[in-house]
Amino acid sequence: MKPLAFTITIAAAIAAFGASAQPKDYPIQPVPFTQVKVDDAFWAPKIEVNREVTIPYVLRMCKEHGRIDNFIIAAKHSGGKLTVYPFDDTDLYKAIEGASYGLQVKRNPELERYLDTLIQIIGAAQEPDGYLYTFRSADEAQPHEWIGAKRWQNEEILSHELYNCGHLYEAAVAHYQATGKKTLLNIALKNADLLVRTFGPGKEVKYPGHQIVEIGLVKLYRVTGKKEYLDLAKFFLEARGGGEAYNQADKRVVDQDSAEGHAVRAAYMYTGIADVAAMTGYTPYEKTIDAIWNDVTNDKLYITGGIGATASGEAFGAPYELPNMSAYAETCASIANVYWNSRMFLLHGDSKYIDVLERTLYNGLLSGVSLDGTRFFYPNPLASMGQNERSAWFDCACCITNMARFLPSMPGYIYAHRGNSLYVNLFVGSEVHLHLPGGNLVLHQRTDYPWDGQVTMEVHPSAPLKADLRIRIPGWAVGKPIPGDLYYDVHASTTPVTIRVNGAPVTYKEESGYAVLDRTWKPGDEVNILLPMPVQKVLASEKVADDQGRFAFQKGPVVYCLEGPDNRDSVVRNLFVDTGAAVSVSYAKTVLGGIDELTVQGVALKRSSADVPATVTAIPYYAWANRGASEMTVWVPYERSAAVPEPFPTIASTSKVRSSIGSPRMLRSINDQYDPKNSNDHSMPYFHWWPRKNDTQWVEYDFKGTDTVSSSAVYWFDDGPWGGCRIPASWQLLYLKDGNWVPVHNTSPYEVAKDRYCRVSFDPVVTTAMRMVVQLPVDNSSGIHEWSLE
Repeated sequence: MKPLAFTITIAAAIAAFGASAQPKDYPIQPVPFTQVKVDDAFWAPKIEVNREVTIPYVLRMCKEHGRIDNFIIAAKHSGGKLTVYPFDDTDLYKAIEGASYGLQVKRNPELERYLDTLIQIIGAAQEPDGYLYTFRSADEAQPHEWIGAKRWQNEEILSHELYNCGHLYEAAVAHYQATGKKTLLNIALKNADLLVRTFGPGKEVKYPGHQIVEIGLVKLYRVTGKKEYLDLAKFFLEARGGGEAYNQADKRVVDQDSAEGHAVRAAYMYTGIADVAAMTGYTPYEKTIDAIWNDVTNDKLYITGGIGATASGEAFGAPYELPNMSAYAETCASIANVYWNSRMFLLHGDSKYIDVLERTLYNGLLSGVSLDGTRFFYPNPLASMGQNERSAWFDCACCITNMARFLPSMPGYIYAHRGNSLYVNLFVGSEVHLHLPGGNLVLHQRTDYPWDGQVTMEVHPSAPLKADLRIRIPGWAVGKPIPGDLYYDVHASTTPVTIRVNGAPVTYKEESGYAVLDRTWKPGDEVNILLPMPVQKVLASEKVADDQGRFAFQKGPVVYCLEGPDNRDSVVRNLFVDTGAAVSVSYAKTVLGGIDELTVQGVALKRSSADVPATVTAIPYYAWANRGASEMTVWVPYERSAAVPEPFPTIASTSKVRSSIGSPRMLRSINDQYDPKNSNDHSMPYFHWWPRKNDTQWVEYDFKGTDTVSSSAVYWFDDGPWGGCRIPASWQLLYLKDGNWVPVHNTSPYEVAKDRYCRVSFDPVVTTAMRMVVQLPVDNSSGIHEWSLE
């Protein structure tokens, strides 16, 4: 598909600004998504849903949730009520960026006019010198505690002023390239010029507390050729050191060699480092991100491609710390991981970076949005007991708007080129138009990937063309799920990848993970690739404690999971499957938008009866939680000890749970019959009353019928010293008698302690309901892991 006439190319943009050509860049260049028309059965519908549903939805939600009002209030300096977070401005920027990408592919005059209106609103909020930050300009009577008393004061901590700038720049470039209009770009340039005047050697020295301005400045440099923007991006990187590991500022950039702290900030920074390294030729930066990439890939990467193991700081954990139930693996982190690995490939030309990119794209990233495009995940855990549901919006909506801007640009990751070399990185039905030094070329790719490994490519040069076609050989196709030894295939495939040209098998040389076909191409030449795509059972390194005795299903690039709706009694944690069990594959056209479904014979463990043979069904991980909350697991037990037998029903487990406050999802954790390892165990669901403190709260069980109860045990949730919950000051049990709540007569003390069940015995009561009344601590809230009755 040819770019639309109104799309502005980078070269044209630089010419329009009268800037000189840039001397350096990535040695390999991506083929812009505007030159790639995706027409396959997997990605085309998802991109269309994003354009027709998600982007309009996100724009509407930005209006309903005050993102637009922030700018109106700031323009009037009215002191009106702003939204929750100072970075909320970026939701509108990202929505405009995503909409602009859509406009680059398909014209929409109505949408373009609406963007014009939004840009006017944004421009009105900009201060005369270029400063644009609604939470300061609004002049609230009680300013947000994060922003500081003056500009940039809290930038390195919480203000997110430069983070907002970065997303503004990305949106401005996308809008300019889509429409040729400089309205938003001029706002961005005015702001960027303010940064150039403010920061730098001999000026104010700050590093961004949340990185992304570096990426945005490089994009402005690409459009304008103004070197001051590139220099400032490098300055912001060089300013790090002496700060906190949380935002990667404890060491100078060139001294960092492992991933630490907030995963989104980290991956944005690594992407910015790659950009600056490419544009300046500063090789020490390459050494830094090479070392960090090895650290992440060898020690800290989920099988889904997700990064960020812990909710505490939304951060990387220690090496091999990859919990499943409490995995954070934020959607924004997966998007940032794709950005970073794409840049690593453009620097080095090795397929291993695309292996990680593809894994993330099909699993940990795509799981972040529902099939209908209107429900989202912020964290993406690898196991659930039904406590996880997709949400329509979050107060912190970064992942929602990030997904809206990412999906339209996805075709830009399929192809790349260097001289007369064309790289085919992803196998997606598509048509690409290229202008290589040797001549023009159209390539049409046809495939049912990711469900099938057969790929056909028709090559149509305008005239015979001497060029090499570099076809990625995915690591999963040769029994290596990811680079390094963090994960491995139980039964590595020995079936070779075969390639034919015009029907004849060819012997190809392999370079950096690519099959290189170097020849003179003629119109109508056809390349057929067959990637072996058996169902793989992938194991984790023995150093990953949480995955021992378990394997994960994978077929091609797609990681699978077991989900309640497809399995016996809607329970999956009690299933185990032998690693040698044969797996059947069938395409389920009407299930979850059309998927390859896996079935295998396994065993269901029960405490109340003998083991039961069970047919175990697996679906792609990206599609889970599209049918409501349910149990789910990626890692399937193959050892009996790793499975959790389905427990006996009890008075508590069969009761309806109510509470003074708390969501239904949290309430389910109180009687799920899963024992925590300790009071601060985040790998299990838990209930809490946070942020309430120093008051009385309650939770109750409504029985199915009448029962006799004489004892109870509760396991308290306590996430000290950093969290807001502690064991309660006291607790008391009441039972329902003649419509009134009556205290039980306890015959043992009410225990209050951490890391164990706290028990109480009392004279037997006959009742239909029990209530626990809890006195919260003076300075903290409290919570419950499990509450049982006997």
